[in-house]
Amino acid sequence: MIGFNVKVGYNRVFSQSARVWEITRRGIMKDIFDKTRTFTRAKEAMEMGLYPYFQPLTDSEATTATFMGKDVVMIGSNNYLGLTTHPKVKQASIEAIERFGTSCTGSRFLNGTLAFHLQLDRRLAEFVGMEAAIVFSTGYQTNLGTISAIVQRGDFAIIDKDDHASIVDGCFMARGMTGAEMRRFNHNDPASLEDALKRIPEDAGKLVVVDGVYSMGGDIAPLPELVEISKRYGARIMVDDAHSIGVLANGRGTAAHFGLTDEVDLIMGTFSKSLASIGGFIAGSETAIHYIQHHARPFAFSASLPAANAAAVLAALDIIESEPEHVQRLWDNANYMRAGLKKLGYDTGTSTTPVIPLMIRDDYRTALAWRALIEEGVYTNPVVSPGVPPNGSLLRTSYMATHTHAHLDRALRGLEIVGHNLDLIPEGTTLD
Repeated sequence: MIGFNVKVGYNRVFSQSARVWEITRRGIMKDIFDKTRTFTRAKEAMEMGLYPYFQPLTDSEATTATFMGKDVVMIGSNNYLGLTTHPKVKQASIEAIERFGTSCTGSRFLNGTLAFHLQLDRRLAEFVGMEAAIVFSTGYQTNLGTISAIVQRGDFAIIDKDDHASIVDGCFMARGMTGAEMRRFNHNDPASLEDALKRIPEDAGKLVVVDGVYSMGGDIAPLPELVEISKRYGARIMVDDAHSIGVLANGRGTAAHFGLTDEVDLIMGTFSKSLASIGGFIAGSETAIHYIQHHARPFAFSASLPAANAAAVLAALDIIESEPEHVQRLWDNANYMRAGLKKLGYDTGTSTTPVIPLMIRDDYRTALAWRALIEEGVYTNPVVSPGVPPNGSLLRTSYMATHTHAHLDRALRGLEIVGHNLDLIPEGTTLD
């Protein structure tokens, strides 16, 4: 057996490391960490007191919160139905922890499938009107896993230019794994979709993927036109209903909103919005779901959703189905705010849903407006590129069924003050 001299081995490694560092220092060899030292944009915003991200809420009651020492009205949450604090949802989660503990410690393939998961799979399929469904541990994984499982070599994913990043990354994953191809069409433009489909070989597999409700613009996909065009060119269609479940058609999503449930092929949803938990699901035909659950790598190689989270979703579904007034209150509040914002003169884009953007189109002014609104007791989400296209920066606002008119009036007053102080709205506009 050949021995190893520890001292000689250590000296050799040390000498080689010193040489690599010297080469790197002289600029001969690139250091992959160079980019970490030249990224200064976030630190500059921190120094100016205008950095909005990773800031903690120190207390939260869903509709209000404590943020940066201020009591704020929360109009920056995806908690559309306000169910994260509903007593039935909290109790269901507590009881699941007492029965199963805090984690499943394994994937659905192995020890990570509980009766809760199978029950939730069935309930979600029934809720959105599909034959079958499977639950993923996050919504992001759902899109990654579904798209990369279905779209393979020789296939094409055709996506809206405003689709969520997880859809784009699912296409990148499919391309990296198998060489599948991606095409993009102009936002909510059926003619652009048709042009993209015309350029794809007839014998290629095609999956069109759209958001049902777009998370930044708050606009709804023109699903009837998109479905008709997709079918004409032999394409399957998948709808990401992350921001539609619990919002459209008594909570059942975009396809139900248009009466097209039987015409779409896959419906994706998440639990971190209206369903008061975390995770995601994909629903479709029994054969499609069976295939996805055996080929989606993010599903196969991730620990399953903890029982507490699954139980919370089941309780939220019970509430949505038995108490439709929650969805109605959400829309009443959204329409109340939309009317107030338009009266003040804010540009709310093409939103027709409880997601209402305030278009500012300048990164610095967006950050200033965000910070000024905190001082006035209003929490919004500042969004800049790449969350939106360049020169498309905005304050994202969204509303809950549990907001009272007192909450909304307080938010409108703060938006009136800041809007005039920063010249975001026309001079002289008022709520009175």
